[in-house]
Amino acid sequence: MTDPDLSHVGPRDKAEILAQALPYIRQFHGKTLVIKYGGNAMTDPALQADFAEDVVLLKLVGMNPVVVHGGGPQIEAALNRLGKKGEFIQGMRVTDEETMEVVEWVLAGQVQQDIVGLINQAGGKAVGLTGRDGGMIRAKKLNMSDRDDPNKLHDIGFVGDILSIDPSVVKALQDDQFIPVISPIGFGENNESYNINADVVAGKLAIVLQAEKLVLLTNTPGVLDKSGKLLTDLSAREIDELFADGTISGGMLPKIEGALDAAKSGVNSVHIIDGRVPHAMLLEILTDQAYGTMIRSH
Repeated sequence: MTDPDLSHVGPRDKAEILAQALPYIRQFHGKTLVIKYGGNAMTDPALQADFAEDVVLLKLVGMNPVVVHGGGPQIEAALNRLGKKGEFIQGMRVTDEETMEVVEWVLAGQVQQDIVGLINQAGGKAVGLTGRDGGMIRAKKLNMSDRDDPNKLHDIGFVGDILSIDPSVVKALQDDQFIPVISPIGFGENNESYNINADVVAGKLAIVLQAEKLVLLTNTPGVLDKSGKLLTDLSAREIDELFADGTISGGMLPKIEGALDAAKSGVNSVHIIDGRVPHAMLLEILTDQAYGTMIRSH
């Protein structure tokens, strides 16, 4: 996929488009945006370049983007090369000691450094971090209760539950014009590493940083109703109802739980957007056009 040819757009239309962005730039100037980067946006080279450009543009117009990335497909590919089969329980990856090592070198090595490189190439100054850096993400082993029988616990290995997030290293970097790129790995009291769901890390980080927005890039158009229609604007209460009647299920569950938590804890809006749309993030943040689902805090 190449960049669309914009030569047919007249100067007046171009000016109109730029002017439309002005109130949003003014409104969000100096504000923090936490962006969860995953899905197709992360594996398609053209979309990767678009994402990096969007992040750099948001930084240049005075916003403070913080990127938290996943890496499910990349972890899966690395495990396959080692002849290991990935196993999931209730949408969470079962992580034994060997898998944890793979998770660390794929996320903190390969994936994180690719993203840092793309943002730098687009003219930004990105810095890669894991939850270990600056003692950022303290975690403990996640005890996951069964969805149908709350008394039954699943042991999913080195999967972490966040105890606390210390955002001082992120704030220090932001103040210095850097763009933090964070791998969702936490550490425990005995210095052990934990793999943490990236959506959960993004949600908690948005709360701790008192972010204006949490943006989750996904492989879906957003939250869909039972008939497959996109729900563009939801309140926290309406989301609770969608959980209750089973409209939201599967891989969307941890995503929405993190989003809901953020919306109820002071993050003004959460956007679940389609990472398969070129420049979806700019369109969602800087225009009136909805490119996904916005969850309002009230």
